[in-house]
Amino acid sequence: MLAQQAPAEDVIRVCGEDPSFICREALDRWESERVAELVDILFAKPLTIAVILVVAWVANRLARAAIARFVASLAGDQQTGRRIKRRLRGSALAKRLPASVLATGSLDLRAQARAETLGYVLRSVATFVIWAIAAITVLGEIGIALGPLIAGAGIAGVALGFGAQSLVKDFLAGIFILIEDQYGVGDVIDVGEATGTVEAVSLRTTRLRSVSGTMWHVPNGQIARVGNMSQQWARALLDVSVAYGSDLELAQRLIKETADGIWQDEEWSGRILEEPEVWGIEELGADGVSIRLVVKTLPAAQWGVLRELRSRLKEALDGAGIEIPYPQRTVWVRRGEGVSAEADSGEGLAIDEISDEPG
Repeated sequence: MLAQQAPAEDVIRVCGEDPSFICREALDRWESERVAELVDILFAKPLTIAVILVVAWVANRLARAAIARFVASLAGDQQTGRRIKRRLRGSALAKRLPASVLATGSLDLRAQARAETLGYVLRSVATFVIWAIAAITVLGEIGIALGPLIAGAGIAGVALGFGAQSLVKDFLAGIFILIEDQYGVGDVIDVGEATGTVEAVSLRTTRLRSVSGTMWHVPNGQIARVGNMSQQWARALLDVSVAYGSDLELAQRLIKETADGIWQDEEWSGRILEEPEVWGIEELGADGVSIRLVVKTLPAAQWGVLRELRSRLKEALDGAGIEIPYPQRTVWVRRGEGVSAEADSGEGLAIDEISDEPG
């Protein structure tokens, strides 16, 4: 025979306003409130809590798997690029490309590190959100009133948000820095007061070391703008000054030949991406004429190329008899009405040599 169903008011009184199936069945079967309460405590609530925890675990695993696929897709783009470069090696096209185009390594490693960091952040956020929801649901099943708890947590969150808003700002800025790939470890950046090589990027701060060796710790939230001097490619820009009496066509030809010599040098060809260009006369200065030379290089390779260019240009210009100007001044010293003296030597020297005694 089927057990007679207990009245609805008895079910609500014993099992609560949202009675579980186990409690309702126990009350209908044994018609005992104590047995129904005991069964509900021993089986219904633990079973519900177990189901909540299992669902949370499964959701967390699915979220982590989705994040892992996302990270793998980022790394897969880099692997595709490496496969294309490997196929190019040894081909006829590879002989026409600079060695820097076929180079892999630091850029791929940086992208891999960025993908792993993003994956770590996303996994941490997903895990925290899923298990926080599961914990709140379990507390509700136990019988703890969630209204005052959520209200108190909301007030505490608002107070914490006001007190630690700079910290939250740093973390959000750090996440966007990673997502947008504004810079990474090894880049040379300018963030305003600090300029140097990035040694570490975390969600809260960026550490960079200046040329003088100073380690700067810059909160990510305080970085209003950033200039990356070593991302994708760089440019070595050099203004070469020659004296006004120099043959400008000869000077430009020597500058171009010297830059092309570095470009064709096996030691430097891997750092230079394109043929050097002489843009022409840049400035008519007080002491000489400036001729602009530009060379497109690998990221962070422009400074070494510039140093080598200066050394070779100095030798080439000296060998051709083209003078690199230095400050020259003509000083006039007046000793009286209608009387003047002219000196053509170094700045300020003529004043010391000219006497003010009446002649």
